[in-house]
Amino acid sequence: MATLWQRIISSLMDFHVNDAIDIIVIALILYYLFKLFRQSRSGQLVKGLVVLLVAYAIASIVNLTMLHYILHSLFQFAAIMLVVIFQPELRQGLERLGRNKTLKNIVSYPSNQSVETDIVKAIGDVSDACSVFSSTKTGALIVFERDGLLNEIAGTGTMLNSDTSPALLGNIFFNKAPLHDGACIIRNGKILAAGCILPLTKSLNVSQSLGTRHRAAIGMSEETDAVIVVVSEETGAISIAINGKLRRGLSRNQLYDRLSELLIKEVQERPNLFASLFKSKKEKNHES
Repeated sequence: MATLWQRIISSLMDFHVNDAIDIIVIALILYYLFKLFRQSRSGQLVKGLVVLLVAYAIASIVNLTMLHYILHSLFQFAAIMLVVIFQPELRQGLERLGRNKTLKNIVSYPSNQSVETDIVKAIGDVSDACSVFSSTKTGALIVFERDGLLNEIAGTGTMLNSDTSPALLGNIFFNKAPLHDGACIIRNGKILAAGCILPLTKSLNVSQSLGTRHRAAIGMSEETDAVIVVVSEETGAISIAINGKLRRGLSRNQLYDRLSELLIKEVQERPNLFASLFKSKKEKNHES
């Protein structure tokens, strides 16, 4: 008992601050990996890998030569295998890291007043159009691009590059129009493209009652930082998806307020390191 206590004291004496930081970082990485895997179908793949590891251990203990050789050969390429198997999850995790607010605040550029004016107009036009869609039970899927560019998604539809208006949005999502089944992408207050195909969510926690539009909205919000507005064709309910979560049953005013909060206030209140440095340098030159 005394020896054990001496070992504990010795370990504590050798413990440094960088060791604590190292443990905390690793714990956070493992936590977010577990959270990411649990929310997707990759959790089943992890269970399969655990079974293979257990089989490998048993084969080593019991001397199952052939099984041990096969699993040993398989695990030699474990790094490449893990990258291939978990490619969607790794990409999603890196995209979330890139959308971190601290990083965005560091590398963001000064906001353009004319762009903000266009965004305010687009928010009003979309809110008005969705109110009409809700009353007529017209299905709609509208994506507001933010920091992450959606060029690949826009390429799946028809490029428009036009101003927003309730009438134009009504024509796009008219149930006999060629582009009504896809999504409409809005960039900086302008309609970039329509009839675009969005990725469906892979989450197992999504309600079975949700249709393709809502699953596409959630899937898009999981993979990008975009804000997605969806109107149900069955119920006329207005919903908004962001960061993999869907908020349903919004009124016209609630939609307008939420979009303004997400798309306008964030731009106005965001600190800008580069802009402040540039301003400070300019002020110093002026003083000199």
